[in-house]
Amino acid sequence: MSGLAATPALPGTRSALPARLLPLALLAWVVAYSLLSRVSTWVTRDALRLSPATHLGSAVEFFVYEAPKVILLLALVVFGVGVIRSFFTPARTRAILAGKRESAGNVLAAALGIVTPFCSCSAVPLFIGFLTAGIPLGVTFSFLISAPMVNEVALALLFGLFGWKVAALYLGTGLVIAIVAGWIIGRLRLERHVEPWVYQMVPGDDRPQERPPTWEDRLHHGFDAVRDIVGRVWPYVLLGIAVGAGIHGWVPQNFLASIMGRGAWWSVPLAVAIGVPMYSNAAGIIPVVHALLEKGAALGTVLAFMMAVIALSLPETVILRKVLRPTLIAAFLGVVTVGIIAVGYLFNWLI
Repeated sequence: MSGLAATPALPGTRSALPARLLPLALLAWVVAYSLLSRVSTWVTRDALRLSPATHLGSAVEFFVYEAPKVILLLALVVFGVGVIRSFFTPARTRAILAGKRESAGNVLAAALGIVTPFCSCSAVPLFIGFLTAGIPLGVTFSFLISAPMVNEVALALLFGLFGWKVAALYLGTGLVIAIVAGWIIGRLRLERHVEPWVYQMVPGDDRPQERPPTWEDRLHHGFDAVRDIVGRVWPYVLLGIAVGAGIHGWVPQNFLASIMGRGAWWSVPLAVAIGVPMYSNAAGIIPVVHALLEKGAALGTVLAFMMAVIALSLPETVILRKVLRPTLIAAFLGVVTVGIIAVGYLFNWLI
């Protein structure tokens, strides 16, 4: 998946970790995070007796420090987002978007795409549900673009690794691409390129919950999200960090600066072309982004690469072919690709 999703909380659902242990878990998180630098230095230089001046020592120290750091940040973010996502169900999301004017709907749909519990694997049922609820095609695309592209896990990890400015750039540009791309697709009037059977579907009734979830339910949902999502993606995270460690330790800085720096005009479209066939989630690609930036790659080029990996995955395109004809898929991919390339050039020029 290019995004990460968790099932909305249901009353009566309970995780293995009681909600009353939340303060203790947060304290343990803070202590573990504060010790990362000293532990990585001890493991690399004292336990393994590797010099950070060597390629291997530099790569190992990068991996030993970044692996627990990213996992800890991921667990904290997923817990918080899991609590937020307990407020949203497919029915509630459709109800919020239904009946909105198209321009306002594009903005609202892009914003909802950040926090709602859906990913590229949910593309077909979401697409059908939104259109059968009367939500315009362009608004639907704003949501489908924003949901994977402006990934809350990527946002939080970027904040933790690079600070608020880079995280804000990612958030702002991702939202702009989702809003503008959805608006353009709406203006092109491509509804006839949706498979006819989609409009013949009748929206299903969502079973009402027996009672509204309490805050205890929501906290348990956050713990369940950590167990489910982190339990599924940690191998990809470690793989991404291993790739980043290899780049950090062995790839010469001048080499990356020459092919992904501001001076190479072709670096942005090349980064997007490389990113599209890659199939990774946000948590797995962030360590690679970290290593690329450390080695001299330009911020705009790296952001374009990351957005292409997250938002233009081939598996999602294959899934969408079930409900969209090739003309509409080509318009979707073309508009989003142009937006991502424009963002890359803009930030290479500004920063």
